Amino acid sequence: SLRNGMTGFFFFFFFFCLHASHRIFEPQRSMSPSNSNRQPHHRHSATKNSLAAAVMLASAATRSAAAFSLGLGKSAFVPSAGTSRVAAAASRSASTTSGAFSRTPTMYADPGQAEVILVGCGAPNRGMGWYHAVQMLEKKCPSASLDFIVEPWFMGAGGEGPGGPEFKEWQAASEAKYGVKFATSLEDLPPPAAPRLALISGRTADNPRLLTESIAYGSKCIYLEKPGAPTVIELQQMAKEAEDAGVEVLMGYNKNVCKYVRKTREFAETVPGSHVTFVSNNAYENTPESLGECFERNAEGMLKNMAIHELALLVSFYDVSVDNIESVTADKEFSSLQTLPGPSGKDYTDFDKIKFTIKTKTGKEVSVSADRCGGTDSYATVSDASGEEAFRYYMPDEEDKKLVEELTAQYPTAMPYFFTQDPDYITVKERVAKHTVDGEPADGIATIGIAVETLKVAEYLTPILQEQLK
Repeated sequence: SLRNGMTGFFFFFFFFCLHASHRIFEPQRSMSPSNSNRQPHHRHSATKNSLAAAVMLASAATRSAAAFSLGLGKSAFVPSAGTSRVAAAASRSASTTSGAFSRTPTMYADPGQAEVILVGCGAPNRGMGWYHAVQMLEKKCPSASLDFIVEPWFMGAGGEGPGGPEFKEWQAASEAKYGVKFATSLEDLPPPAAPRLALISGRTADNPRLLTESIAYGSKCIYLEKPGAPTVIELQQMAKEAEDAGVEVLMGYNKNVCKYVRKTREFAETVPGSHVTFVSNNAYENTPESLGECFERNAEGMLKNMAIHELALLVSFYDVSVDNIESVTADKEFSSLQTLPGPSGKDYTDFDKIKFTIKTKTGKEVSVSADRCGGTDSYATVSDASGEEAFRYYMPDEEDKKLVEELTAQYPTAMPYFFTQDPDYITVKERVAKHTVDGEPADGIATIGIAVETLKVAEYLTPILQEQLK
């Protein structure tokens, strides 16, 4: 009887939220002349967003009631991390329904474009988010209108530290040239004026919270940079949270759409007994200072960071999964594991280079090589049954090297790998933005489900390879 009573209470609470949300979250009717022509739109959107938050809260409550009725007991009522974040975001939404920019009458995204929020920009010339911004501001992604940039660190506590002055300078120039708006939080933004796409490119540890906030503030689709979350459990929780909210999450695994990957796979199919090796290089200086900074900034580790793209290829195209791995063998002559201090003085242990071969229970074999100090080129090779190399394709190829030279001249202090992968970054963003607008499939783009399996493989391989290199 207790279970029945609690179930009834939570169903009552669910319908109460639906009935009351309009009155609870209704925007203020008072308005200034500057925004009077936009008020109907804002009122509709704000009410719609607040209703969605209320429904998420009620949905969480009814799921808890259902769990209790199935015999899970009172522990089922302990809110998950995602539910707690949604509740907090919904509470903030109730008090700031129109955001800091609510009085701005301009609608940025044109018909057929997604309204993009870049969440986590990072330092100019170093942050992946910054390069995403540059590409969209320069109109290289026709279906994406970058209307807002959310950067809490450099617009807050990090504003006076390393990279802060450079960010402020770039912010001022971007606002003046492109009209893009900057904010320190998603709650500062107005309701969506077009299908909203949140591109999350912040610190990996912040991604669970940023995904929750992106959902609460009206995102229709989320582009999540790799690896998505610090752990498999957190990424699985994020996937469930987005699914419950009806929001699709697609991943920034750009190598899934790379030309060199496609050509390598096509050639390998023509060679009996072929073996493919994917090689990834970065251009960090081979010094303790440079690698220590790299280890600290990418503290999730190489397999969850630099080499995660290659692991996504293995999961997507070579049937690699934790359950299907028969063996993994490190190339000890090539590989290197170091413990180095980062700029903070804290020690970090990671691979500065790693090469390994995976054999699957279904009979496939594939290798990955990654080197933080290997240069700017990535490539793939195909060997025949005797072990002789029969094919090699570079990224960039000869056709793309001219573009790399042009971008290097334009941004001489930027990370070189931005330029070698420039066309692929554009492809992924354009396909995700177009999908956000028209709902058509985003061909070749990895889902959060692929990301979960990829992160499982990274977590599985890391201790095995570390042990083999001791």
